Amino acid sequence: MTPQQLSISEVLAALSYALDLTEGQPAGHTIRACLVGMRLGSEVGLSVEECTALYYALLLKDAGCSSNAARMASLFGADDRVVKPRMKGVDWHRRIRLALRTATTAGLGGSIADRARHFMRIARSGEVTRELIQIRCDRGAGIARRLGFPENTCSAIGSLDEHWCGLGYPHGKAGEDIPRLARIINIAQTVEAFQYDKGVAAAMRVTRARRGTWFDPALADLVLGWRKDREWWRLLNSPDAQQAVLDAEPAGEPRVIDDEELDEIARAFADIIDAKSPYTFEHSTRVAAYAERMATVLQYGEVDLRRMRRAGLLHDIGKLGVSNRILDKPGKLDLPEMQEVELHPRHTYDILSRVPAFASFARMAALHHEKLDGTGYPWGVTAERLDRDARILAVADIYDALTSARPYREALSRDVALQIIESERGTKLCGEAVGALVTATEAGSE
Repeated sequence: MTPQQLSISEVLAALSYALDLTEGQPAGHTIRACLVGMRLGSEVGLSVEECTALYYALLLKDAGCSSNAARMASLFGADDRVVKPRMKGVDWHRRIRLALRTATTAGLGGSIADRARHFMRIARSGEVTRELIQIRCDRGAGIARRLGFPENTCSAIGSLDEHWCGLGYPHGKAGEDIPRLARIINIAQTVEAFQYDKGVAAAMRVTRARRGTWFDPALADLVLGWRKDREWWRLLNSPDAQQAVLDAEPAGEPRVIDDEELDEIARAFADIIDAKSPYTFEHSTRVAAYAERMATVLQYGEVDLRRMRRAGLLHDIGKLGVSNRILDKPGKLDLPEMQEVELHPRHTYDILSRVPAFASFARMAALHHEKLDGTGYPWGVTAERLDRDARILAVADIYDALTSARPYREALSRDVALQIIESERGTKLCGEAVGALVTATEAGSE
């Protein structure tokens, strides 16, 4: 396909790996859950229109998950990517089990006193679970709506944590008042998580145990009927699952998008990235704007400007795999924490290189922390392997980081930030890119 005829399913399926990162799920969770959900949709006889709405809801089901990560990490005093799957795995309706799981998760890795303090804080928080899920569901539904998906897709994402018995969240809907597509997603993501972690037998046990409480009984019965379908479970966990998801797109032909729609997807995922931490609000959008202005100063053409803008929007997508305990830490990072941060450009490359439309800038976006003298990270790339695009993006990223508030300091002024950047001009940072930044940020240029 040409850049003007991109398959949206291919783009979203590839980007779903970023959502798996921030949910603490194994790579491919969304892909596998999509296959489970689409099989259910077929077996209950959904119309083509409903199947289409379900398909995109499954691929975007976790689009709002980054928005509650900071609160989750702060509340539990633990890595949000560990907290989320641990708390999802327990049956919320069994209060004793929920309390035990909360107690063993709160303050994980800390002292006994620290863990007790966080547990008591959670216990006193009242409606905290509802609030966290409300944030996630509303945000996810809003992103789907922004991307032009049907209302059935948006309502499914907005209600995916409602339970058949009425004790789910965020609104306590029950039975058939819960949108049918949301009921399908709820069981699909749970079955996938349990089968991947503990095997098919465990997935069957949780389906049976939650039938009529979490899950629509009719849907649970269908899943229970798959127990001996060994070929199905093999496909679900094979490398063929990715292609199977693309083949499962309803309506016969894949939905194609143009460059404007692809730009909107990039902007939406930039917002997902920046929602991860209160300290990165609109960071990706600003980096993209600075990089584009700098490239304009250097007389880039429209095609190259668009590529630069997209790279700026998505350069930090790998940060969805970094704990908020690190991203929001007010003090200096220790060595293990710094090593985790230094992994995020690798995640960026891995994710963007999965998307054919983004492959042309995947490397450039992933090099945004590299320096001319090889002192950057994660690869220690030196000047001869850093092209002009990567050099521009690196300077844009540094400038926005300096002029934005961080947990450990206030935002710096333009003049102070430029003074710091100038001190590394020609040694660590490209002189041409620094000059373009100075021009691009002059009064009246923004």
